[in-house]
Formats: sequence, structure tokens, C-alpha cells
Amino acid sequence: MANQAPPSVLTFAGTDPSGGAGLQADILTFASIGCHPLSVVTAITVQDTRGVDSVLAMDADWVNDQARAILEDVQVSAFKLGILGSVENVAVIAEIMADYPDVPLLIDPILSSGRGDDLSNDDMMDAMIELLFPQATLITPNSLEARRFAFADDGDEVALTSLDESAARLLNMGSEYVLITGTHERTLEVTNTLYGDNKLIKAYQWERLPGNYHGSGCTMTSAIAACMAHGLSMEDAVAEAQEFTWQTLKHGFRPGMGQFIPDRMFWARDEEDAVVNSGEASSKSH
Repeated sequence: MANQAPPSVLTFAGTDPSGGAGLQADILTFASIGCHPLSVVTAITVQDTRGVDSVLAMDADWVNDQARAILEDVQVSAFKLGILGSVENVAVIAEIMADYPDVPLLIDPILSSGRGDDLSNDDMMDAMIELLFPQATLITPNSLEARRFAFADDGDEVALTSLDESAARLLNMGSEYVLITGTHERTLEVTNTLYGDNKLIKAYQWERLPGNYHGSGCTMTSAIAACMAHGLSMEDAVAEAQEFTWQTLKHGFRPGMGQFIPDRMFWARDEEDAVVNSGEASSKSH
């Protein structure tokens, strides 16, 4: 008799050869939290742990065909959107999402890399606001992205606006919930804030870890999607995903000459160490 399949989560994202962010980060996160990862490539990037050098958007027809093929075959429990590559891709993905209104849609509205490399333009921002945000269950901008999306027409005043005001505008764009992450704020602790039902639901405070990390935002949103795929409520999924993400950062490593990468499989290495240490203790006792 076949084993019961784990819940499947589908990500639309760009590749990252370093494995730090993007498609590879999503896949690792889904798998680590016990989900089966499905993926649609929206863009191919040239990047390393230091930053992004170039982005090649996939043809929108290819994005559509990748998604339609797998969706006709596999039942999906949650969608996660990352870098989408082009306005045409945004439009195609919005059409696909409209066919699955009962499946949670989580959007990480990435505008730039950790180094500051631009990954979206104004036209893509406008398309996401118009076509995708109204369908979203949750959007997870960092504080800089939240202000840019919320006050895109307000020019230099963006940096002066409050996150509460930004969240109110983002909710009015149609998303059911907004989680604004605070790693870019100049605070002693990192504060992530969940909004919904036109109000602040909860603020979460986390120890600010040293170092710069490549892929923390991808990890967070993917972890929430995975937790929701397992049936958790939004608040429980957000809480569990933050704990998971913080642990991946605490166990982060630096494989190259650039930023640290979250260790999404930290728990497996902890168990491996425990087995090794147990074996050593057993051998010494004889």
C-alpha cells in the first residue's frame, strides 16, 4: 500500500545558483518542513553569495505551460511567489491564481537583492499591485518594500512613512494579511509585524543576529506557506515560520566570499551531531 503523500507547495521563483535564495531556498524550506516541493521557473539569474549580476526572465508561455502541466497532475496546498521576472509573467501567474481561489497564495514581493541589485521595475510593481495583491492571502514585504509599494507615487516622502500606515495601504490593495519584516530597521531587536482585518494583529520581536544573510526573506515566506499547507492557521503559521527562520539564521553558514546563507536543514545536522556524540560516548564507555 502506498504511503500518504505529504502536502505539496508550488513556488514561482527565479533560480539562484548559490542555493541561498530563490527557487533553491524555497525547495529546501518546503522539504525541511515536511512538504513536497513543486516549482515553476520564472527567471534564471547569474549570482553568487555576494549579489545578483543579471536576470533572464522566462517567456510567459513557458511559465504558463510549466504551471498548468503540474497543476493538472498534482493537488497543491499552497502557492508561494518570489521573483516573477516580467510584467507578462505577472499577468500569466495572476490568471493561473484566479483558477485556484481556495488555495492560500503567499507573495514575497521582492524588489532588490540583499546587496541592492534591482530585481523588479515600476511596471512590475504596478502589475503586482493590480493583478496579484487582490488575490493574496499574505504578502511579506520587508520594511523598505512595504513603504515602496504603499507609497509608490509619493516620491521622497516614502522613507518617512510609518509601517502601520504602509500596512493599511497594502491591506487596502486587497491582500488578506500583511507581514512586514523589520531586519532593515535600525532597531536593537528585529520586529516583524502581522496585520489583518484592518488592524495590527501581533508584533513579534527577535534577537538581531550578527552578519548579513542571503535568502532570509525567501525562507520566511516559504516556511509560512509550508506551515499553512500542513493546515495551520495564519497566526500559528506565521509564529512557527519565524521560529524556523530564526533557527536557520542562527545556524547560518558562509559557503563563499559573500553573505551568510540560512541553514534550512539545521535540525538534521543537530541530529547528526547527537548521533556522532552518542557514538563517541558509547565507544569510550567500553
